[in-house]
Amino acid sequence: MKKKLLDILVCPACLPAEKRFTETVQNEHDDDIITGVLTCSCCGSKFQIESGTAILDPEIYLCDAYADNKYETSSVVSSYLWSHYSDLLHEENSSDAYRQWADLMKPHTGLCVDAGCAVGRFAFEMTTKCDFVIGVDNARAFIRNARELLINRRTTITLKEEGFITRTVDFALPEEWDSRKAEFIVADALSLPFRADSVSSLASLNLIDKVPLPLQHLQEANRVTRQHKAQFLLSDPYSWSEEVAQERNWLGGQKHGTYASHGQENILNLLTRENGLLQPSWTLETCGRLWWKIRTHANHYEQIRSCYLKAAR
Repeated sequence: MKKKLLDILVCPACLPAEKRFTETVQNEHDDDIITGVLTCSCCGSKFQIESGTAILDPEIYLCDAYADNKYETSSVVSSYLWSHYSDLLHEENSSDAYRQWADLMKPHTGLCVDAGCAVGRFAFEMTTKCDFVIGVDNARAFIRNARELLINRRTTITLKEEGFITRTVDFALPEEWDSRKAEFIVADALSLPFRADSVSSLASLNLIDKVPLPLQHLQEANRVTRQHKAQFLLSDPYSWSEEVAQERNWLGGQKHGTYASHGQENILNLLTRENGLLQPSWTLETCGRLWWKIRTHANHYEQIRSCYLKAAR
């Protein structure tokens, strides 16, 4: 973990109070902490830094539920690596959705956060547009692969062809993506471990229908972004499911109640309403729809229409 992150990190277990860490560095290289411990100055919680990765999700330390998370399996990681980088491989049926999402963002000074970054494509794209990017995900396998790409700048993906038949493909990051300007950490999008008003832009891509408390995710995104000169990009297919979140917590897809109607309409209203839950209010800059893909094997692809909105304040 790059040492410069210490200035903005706060204990996720203490939120909404923002309590700083005391760091114990056990092993470091240049400006990276390779192994160490971050200890909360208030509650005493200890968060490990392992192999250069800060583990700042309190739930991981309370139980081993993450081990059963489908996003921790090698097959799902390979599918997401293909989804993020297939256009660089010139793969058949490739998707360049992440490049298109990044194209929606204006260059800016300061920090960008990619919440739910998975294997990191959007974060790498943003190194060309801002001073520094932090990718956040609670799947350790995703963050491990993203950080390996950060360090080695190339990787090998094992792709399923059919049954137990696989093939491997290699790719390298484009030279314009600057590894010195990015970092990846394990954290929860519902408890972002950053100081308020510290982030210049934040992206939430295909995430809000995958968290148990969608409104809390919006509130956290709003808390950490600057009150002025900030950008917010949210894109989602709004595949609400009771397997992920109780229906009463959905922000759309219901016929009755506070969030009746469609998710994008309700989220836009939450963002732009004066004197609403999310303050200062946001101004919509653009919205639309974008197709992206997940590859399971050579003969099976899932094509998903993600509805995006880009806002600023």
